[in-house]
Amino acid sequence: MKKDIHPKYEEATITCACGYVLKTRSTVKNMSVNTCAACHPYFTGQAKFIDTEGRVDRFKKRYAAAAAKAAAKKK
Repeated sequence: MKKDIHPKYEEATITCACGYVLKTRSTVKNMSVNTCAACHPYFTGQAKFIDTEGRVDRFKKRYAAAAAKAAAKKK
């Protein structure tokens, strides 16, 4: 490797808007983020899936026949 062309890889602090602080290593010393794994609804289990247009039901209905055919073929 060439000397003096690579950035310094030092300890870094990542701070979330919720107050969660994470210590890691990076080329950037301090970072602020809006959402982290501690407060994101998907990771905390608070996410709600809303199917307003019946997309999931239409998908299941459309491909139920194909899935049944594939299952029958395996037997």
